[in-house]
Amino acid sequence: MKTIYLTVPGVTNSSPQHWQSLWEKEFPERFRRIEQKEWNTPACADWINEIEEKVQKANPETVVLVAHSLGCTAVAHWAQNFGTKIKGAFLVAPSDCEAESYNFDTKGFAPIPLDTLSFKSLVVASLNDEYVSLERAEQFADAWGSEFINVGAKGHINFGAGFGEWNEGLELLKKLD
Repeated sequence: MKTIYLTVPGVTNSSPQHWQSLWEKEFPERFRRIEQKEWNTPACADWINEIEEKVQKANPETVVLVAHSLGCTAVAHWAQNFGTKIKGAFLVAPSDCEAESYNFDTKGFAPIPLDTLSFKSLVVASLNDEYVSLERAEQFADAWGSEFINVGAKGHINFGAGFGEWNEGLELLKKLD
């Protein structure tokens, strides 16, 4: 069975120039966005219910979640609450919504679950991400049982940090397929 990649953007959604959006546009038969009703002031319960609905519709054993930023935290909460077995999760630049510097209006995402995920996962982090320290991202990876990948000084690994295409990310994603 073909892998289905369900993208899970972070707070405010991913712009049309973001690597998640570009992957969806380039590979529409394989990449689908999990749309949320509220992107700017998200509630964790709403987000994880939407993730579960879309995962079940896609056939869980074929799904790899492709999450960015707060989307990674949503995946951790979803896994803890639903226990659905999927093929894997690609968790890029997980935001630390428990940090004092985190200033987005989100509800229910903290505390961040530190339970081992029941599926294969990769955490991809940067040395100079403004929303998570490298040490905290590595703590998430260790707790979640994820392979940890440090991509160097690449900011929040989004369009604002110069990431559009992000071919390196597509290569890393192959580790889950």
